[in-house]
Amino acid sequence: MRRCRRQIHQYPETAFEETATAQLIAEQLQQAGIEVHQGLAKTGIVGVLRRGNSTNSIALRADMDALSIQEQNRFEHASCNSGKMHACGHDGHCAMLLGAAHYLARYGHFKGTVYFIFQPAEECRAGAHQMISEGLFEQFPAQRVFGMHNFPDIPAGHFAVKAGPMMASFDCFEINLSGQATHAAMPHLGNDVLVTTEHLVTQLQTIVSRQIDPADAAVVSVTQIHGGNTWNALPDSAVVRGTFRSFKNSVREQLEQSIRHLAESVAQGFKLQAGIHFNPENPGYPVTVNSPSETASAIRAATAVAGEHCVNTAPTPSMGAEDFAFMLQQKPGCYIWIGNGSSEGSCLLHNPNYDFNDEILPLGAAYWVKLAENELPGQRHPLRRMVMHSNLKKEISNF
Repeated sequence: MRRCRRQIHQYPETAFEETATAQLIAEQLQQAGIEVHQGLAKTGIVGVLRRGNSTNSIALRADMDALSIQEQNRFEHASCNSGKMHACGHDGHCAMLLGAAHYLARYGHFKGTVYFIFQPAEECRAGAHQMISEGLFEQFPAQRVFGMHNFPDIPAGHFAVKAGPMMASFDCFEINLSGQATHAAMPHLGNDVLVTTEHLVTQLQTIVSRQIDPADAAVVSVTQIHGGNTWNALPDSAVVRGTFRSFKNSVREQLEQSIRHLAESVAQGFKLQAGIHFNPENPGYPVTVNSPSETASAIRAATAVAGEHCVNTAPTPSMGAEDFAFMLQQKPGCYIWIGNGSSEGSCLLHNPNYDFNDEILPLGAAYWVKLAENELPGQRHPLRRMVMHSNLKKEISNF
C-alpha cells in the first residue's frame, strides 16, 4: 500500500483528468481478480467482488483527485506534475481501499457483493454527483454506502464519527457589478463599482452575525475580488466571489436569499446593476449526513480494529464540505474520519507541505475489511488464515 500511495502522490491528477491514477487502480483490482468497470464520470472506477449467493451489498468509496497546488515538500515522492499536488490525502484513501480490496479478494469471509468506488473530482467539481447522474447506483445497486477521509490533528490510530451532520453544505456565489467607467480624477461622472464592492463585502459579513440564529452554524466568505486594470481609471465592472456553508437546509436557503437581497440592495443604492449567480461551475454540495444504523456499523468496525478508547463518537462537525454527501442522499451510509496525526510542520489539508501519513494505511484498510465482513456476514474463506482482530492490520500491511 505504501508504494502504491507514494506512486499516486508523485503523479497527481486533478478533476476528471485522473487517467493514469485510474489505470493504476484498475490494474491493481484486476490483479486481485476483481471485476473492473471504467468510464463513469470519465475516469471513475468501480470494482465488484461477489461471494456466495446473497443479495446483500455495500459500497466503499475513495476519492482520487488532486489539487491545483504547487507542492513544497522535498521528499523523494513529491509531485512531479508542476502546480498539482495530493494535498488532501486522496492518494492515501485510494491505497487503503486497494489494500482492503486485495485482502477481501484473497481472504475475505463474507456473503454478498462489495462495490469498490474510486471517484474522480471530489474537489469542487462534484464527481460523486456526476457518477450518480450517469447511473452509478442503477448499475451497481449497493444497499448502503460508506466513505472515509483522513483528518490532521486527530491522533494516528484513532477514528472520529457521529450520526447526523458530519460536514457542512458548500455553495459558491458570484456577484457581477456593472456601472459607468470614468477617469479617476472625475468620479462624479461615473458609478464607482469599487466603492460599491467594498460596501458589499462588509455587508455580506453581517448575514451570519445579524440574520442567522446564533444557535445555527454558518459561514459566508468572500474569497475573490476582481476589478480594474489601470491606475487612473475607475472600471465599469467588478466581480465578487465567495462561498457559504451551513449544517441545515433551511439555513442554506436563508443564506442564498440574503446574499441575493444584499447584492441587489447595495448595487441599487449606488445606482449600479448586480448580476448574481449561484454555483456557476458545479452543483452546490449538500450537508454530509450520516444515518444512525450505518454510523453504528462504522463505530463497530472502527472499535474492532482500533479499540474503543480510540474511537471518538462525538466529534465536532466540520464546516468543510464533501461531495460524498450526494451518495448519502441516495443511500443510507456513513462517512468517518481517520486520524492523520499531528499537523506540525504545516501538515494541514490543502497545504503545500501536507503529506498523508503512511503509518495509518493498514488501519484504514483493516477498517474497510471489518466493515465489509461485519455487514455481509458469511463463511470463512478457505484461504483465510486464523487471524485475530489485533493482527489484522499487520496482515493487511503485506498488500
